[in-house]
Amino acid sequence: MEKRVSAELLVDVACQLGECPTWHAEERRLYWTDISAGRLYFWDADSGRHELCYEERPVGGMTVQRNGELLLFRDKGNVVAFREGRILRTVIESIPGLERTRFNDVIADPCGRVFAGTMSFNNQANGRLYRIECDGSFSLVSEGHATPNGMGFSLQCDVFYFTDSRRRIIYRYKYCAEDGAISGGEIFHQVGDAELPRLGRSDGMTVDAEGNIWSARYEGAQVLKISPEGDVLESWPVPVLNVTSLTFGGDALDELFVTTAGGDRRNAQFALAGSVFRLRPGVRGRAEFRSAIGL
Repeated sequence: MEKRVSAELLVDVACQLGECPTWHAEERRLYWTDISAGRLYFWDADSGRHELCYEERPVGGMTVQRNGELLLFRDKGNVVAFREGRILRTVIESIPGLERTRFNDVIADPCGRVFAGTMSFNNQANGRLYRIECDGSFSLVSEGHATPNGMGFSLQCDVFYFTDSRRRIIYRYKYCAEDGAISGGEIFHQVGDAELPRLGRSDGMTVDAEGNIWSARYEGAQVLKISPEGDVLESWPVPVLNVTSLTFGGDALDELFVTTAGGDRRNAQFALAGSVFRLRPGVRGRAEFRSAIGL
């Protein structure tokens, strides 16, 4: 495993749980959330400034809609459309059974549907994975997960990757774009007890233009580049222990934006905990698919 140059600081902000980095190409902005604080920020690539643009219910997932709006996936199964600092409308009021939990990481598929994970509660493995259709209807795809997290699609869109952070596993499923069905889940990448101090837990993820998987490593202070065959190719250090998620952005999609957690517990070793970082890994990402829920 090759080790690369450490990430550069992009925004020094003390997020408790920085997450959900989302590149909005038309706006040339990077959005991200502080889930615990119920905040949404953006960084503007033209001016270099960052701004708090939302402070309300916790946002555990986010997509860019095909019309340019943001979809915010919040607590209690609630989904709203958001743009320029205000909520435009409620897309889904609530999903039954999610009254005591929140969404945790989401991804749009090639047809505009959204796969959305939900957090476990009461220290049980009752996390779920839903698929939300373009008409706003939803179905339970999978359940019994510890901490649903990062997701992605292979280059051919025939594989769906799905992370369970508490179990330290990235799963690989067969995926059918025609109806959004997933099947045949198998372990793609797993971290054993002995490897945990070195590799950390799998958290958010994305897939680059060559089909490699980029995985944020919670408790691992790094980002891993993993081949489609499951081999760890490179490690990119991040000067924060809890690395939470990542996405490609910039005009050429050659910048990798990385969020972190722990801003409420900064110390001498991790003085930049909760900040947002940038890597220039020498590869390009792919534009994430856009959702089309309720359009």
